[in-house]
Amino acid sequence: MKILHDPIKKEDLATSEVVFDEAMVKGVVDVERGLLAIDADLHADLERMLLEDGSRQDDVWGINLWFEDDGEDFVEFDSMINVRPRQGNRSRSVEDPALCQQITEIVQKWIQ
Repeated sequence: MKILHDPIKKEDLATSEVVFDEAMVKGVVDVERGLLAIDADLHADLERMLLEDGSRQDDVWGINLWFEDDGEDFVEFDSMINVRPRQGNRSRSVEDPALCQQITEIVQKWIQ
């Protein structure tokens, strides 16, 4: 598990410790602080790491990074930590298109 402090190349995701289906790495984005944490079995583990680092619960969202895909298929907005009825998000997906765009921009900042 790690919070990225320097950008990495997309192909570097393939060498992560925890890779699912030989093509996916879990990530959690802090939309307020512009951070990305990657490389864990559970989104909840990455979420906890960001919270311990000073992130706020309302600002962290779980994603999957499909590093063999390009464009819209690279970032998948699916995680149990995204179920937040009090924030208007009632599913595992991130339902707000503007928030999805913000998450995508943060991912693009850290993964090139």
